[in-house]
Amino acid sequence: MMTLFTLGIIALIYLILKRNFTQWQRLGFPTDHPFQTTIKLGLKEKPFGLIMADIYARCREKLVGTYIFMKPVLLVKDTELLRQILTSDFANFHDRGIYVDEQNDPLSANLGSLKGSSWRTLRTKLTPSFTSGKLKAMFGTIDAVGDRLINHLQERLKDGQSHCLEIKNLLTTYTIDVIGSVIFGLNVDSFKYPDNEFRDLSDRIFNTEKSSVLIKFRTLMVFIYPPIVKLLTRLGLEDPVLCRLRDIMKETIEFREQNGVVRRDLLQLLIQLRNTGKITDDNDTNWSIETTADNLKAMSIDVIAANAFLFYIAGSETTSAATAFTLYDLAMNPKVLLKLQTEIDDILQKHGLKAQGSLTYDAIQDMKYLDLCVKETTRKYPGLPFLNRECTQDYHIPRSDLTIPKGTPIFISLWGMHRDPELFPDPLDYKPERFTETNYNPMAYMPFGEGPRHCIAQRMGVMNAKIALVKILANFNIEEMPRKEVEFVFHSAPVLVPKEGLRIKMSKRMSMK
Repeated sequence: MMTLFTLGIIALIYLILKRNFTQWQRLGFPTDHPFQTTIKLGLKEKPFGLIMADIYARCREKLVGTYIFMKPVLLVKDTELLRQILTSDFANFHDRGIYVDEQNDPLSANLGSLKGSSWRTLRTKLTPSFTSGKLKAMFGTIDAVGDRLINHLQERLKDGQSHCLEIKNLLTTYTIDVIGSVIFGLNVDSFKYPDNEFRDLSDRIFNTEKSSVLIKFRTLMVFIYPPIVKLLTRLGLEDPVLCRLRDIMKETIEFREQNGVVRRDLLQLLIQLRNTGKITDDNDTNWSIETTADNLKAMSIDVIAANAFLFYIAGSETTSAATAFTLYDLAMNPKVLLKLQTEIDDILQKHGLKAQGSLTYDAIQDMKYLDLCVKETTRKYPGLPFLNRECTQDYHIPRSDLTIPKGTPIFISLWGMHRDPELFPDPLDYKPERFTETNYNPMAYMPFGEGPRHCIAQRMGVMNAKIALVKILANFNIEEMPRKEVEFVFHSAPVLVPKEGLRIKMSKRMSMK
């Protein structure tokens, strides 16, 4: 009797698994191996973003059904369809499908994870924080951090000789200080004080060796299988780094409000939004704010901290990577390097600026070839290697007999798409000029996303990268090196982390042209 019962249970489990793992065949979609993605993740064979890129490269079909653990997911390769998903048919795909629990875990309620009307309301409120006028006002704060970067390099290269430097870590320090200053309102100097708490918190986010196994697993599941994160949170597992950043944010806000401190940074705008329900327009040069009773606050400290953390995560790693990868590829492309340095020298001279002096917003905007270089870097090395959406209602794919079921996670492999030779000829070559030509598919270029949910802080991130690049290239030489493609280490966060860092040889420039 027991044997029959056991066989019945085994047969039932088999039928359930078979039905689950044949969903895409039953719906008529092309499929990938049902267990390959899960096996590679389990073995930590590759970062998740590169696993998606492998599926993109391996499968010729424009839509590919696969599975992550028990969850059926759909990889979209067709550029026209994915543009529809992100823009014109956004109503069917307005959520990212990542973990969020507004009621029980307000620290998860950031702009990247919120759904539906909650997302739209917050997006509307935060958008005025990133206008040209606001970025101009914050420019000086960022430029001052750039000066600390240059002073640090001047000291390390003071003997006039060429030195091999690991630039990824160096530029992570720069972006962390920018974010610490602009978003968290802190006077952080990680070049002078590398062991400060704020830098340590960043290391704990991106250095998996400093996190427990459960925290690593939780981080990975935020994007891949949100119900597991919700369960872990209900069981009391919180991200200690996020909790500490919330405390720092609370202390800083209370200090500013009690002492009338006003700074031209993003935190000041968030305090303004918290106390008044809106952010003033660019014509209003008064950044000071009126405090109001706690029961009338438009935003909680937790919500401010959640979004500050999002900007921290999205900004620190992607900006430092964009800057470091640009320098890395310039070292392998001396003609591009010379052209860019010549433009920088010329524009600085045109605006009456010195290599070791302060920059201006207008001078940066005037550097057109620099803009092409940053575009090429973010094509070849998109900060996030994939985009994800969730189908929020059954969606019939135009000009086909296929329907995407409600609740299906949608993935777009930016890494695979940006390196597809049919979309970008010679994709591994570093060619900034490709963006002035017509032999690439502009619909396939979307390093910051596309549509209503594109990266809200895109212009700030690009500006931060450009400031660092201009200051470095105006003051230092980069030696030519042989071509070597970057390898990446497995990481629980969605960003890609170079396996051995990024090393280039640098020396001081004697003078500008």
